[in-house]
Amino acid sequence: MKVLVADKFEQSGQDGLQATGCELLYQPDLKDETLVGAIAENKPDALVVRSTKVTEEMLDAGALKIVVRAGAGYNTIDVGAASRRGIYVSNCPGKNSTAVAELAFALILALDRRIADNVIALRRGEWNKKEFSKARGLYGRTLGLVGTGQIGQEMITRARAFGMPVVAWSRSLTEERAAGLGIERRDDPVQVARDADVVSVHVALKPETRNMIGAEFFQVIRKGAYFINTSRGEVVDQAALMGAMRERGIRAGLDVYADEPTSATGEFTDEIAMSANLYGTHHIGASTDQAQEAIAAETVRIIKTFKETGKVPNVVNLAAATPATHTLVVRHLDRPGVLASVLDAIKAAEINVQEMENIIFAGAEAAVARINLDRAPDADVLERMRAENRDIIEVNLLELKS
Repeated sequence: MKVLVADKFEQSGQDGLQATGCELLYQPDLKDETLVGAIAENKPDALVVRSTKVTEEMLDAGALKIVVRAGAGYNTIDVGAASRRGIYVSNCPGKNSTAVAELAFALILALDRRIADNVIALRRGEWNKKEFSKARGLYGRTLGLVGTGQIGQEMITRARAFGMPVVAWSRSLTEERAAGLGIERRDDPVQVARDADVVSVHVALKPETRNMIGAEFFQVIRKGAYFINTSRGEVVDQAALMGAMRERGIRAGLDVYADEPTSATGEFTDEIAMSANLYGTHHIGASTDQAQEAIAAETVRIIKTFKETGKVPNVVNLAAATPATHTLVVRHLDRPGVLASVLDAIKAAEINVQEMENIIFAGAEAAVARINLDRAPDADVLERMRAENRDIIEVNLLELKS
């Protein structure tokens, strides 16, 4: 298997890919047209990226079978285009959770103690204890979380250590699960904003989360509250955030922005970066040695599993539900040509197969095939299946419940 790595990738990961017998093409500076060209020229089976965008043109350029995002979020990959071409997209969820939570808490502490301003003043030769000795402190302050996945749960652990009660909202957060985590559940992000002194956002970028933190949220957030975003810039209505920073004295700690550069270095002239109420970092949430080593190991595991079994761990673009309406259950002797005859009959009836599996009994003399179909075969089709192949023991048709 040929693997093209088009971003910086740990040496341990490079060694791991080669140890699996993969041919490694390590070209971390490829972007845009140069990446299209490299895919077209080298015809890799797998593409590994971090922040590099993967476009439809790239997916068309060669013969890719799988794209692995060496990280958690995969919004930089055209997943829809990959799905239409039967290309797997996989990611490495949870491997950077600790690193992101550490940065989020670093931003909270930095905002409260104005650490960056302290450092800047000292470097200018200024001593200003009078100004910088004013801080609220975190003990007893309420941390609000929007999202309680793996990163959110790491935040809960750290909040507990700082003596901060936690209120949270997540689509999957029930009262029972909240009680188990030792936090209080809220019905929506707006209620979190209303009840918290510090709000930290930890949701993936999806159509339903784009701009979910908007005007209503910032209208109710407490005056002078701290707002942290280490997820994705597009989750937040940045104009509404800037309005709250001006009008409600909100201090923001951001690692991500609505319109950030796609390259590792470059100009960044976004208006929000000039605000005195912003403490910003450069989309570095996952950028610790520990996180990158863990992500590299997970990437190797994904590629190795795919190479050896054809299965893809952490795949993100398989259908949650198919158009299948019925399951055809065929009990048969485990002999050549049985499934071919069944599929020929289904094809002749112009019925589409959505999913199928063939389970072998002990001794490998008999098996059961389960074939999901987009409509029911007529009775005469089922009868022909039984009659035309003597190795078929039984045929049943089950209607799938919606």
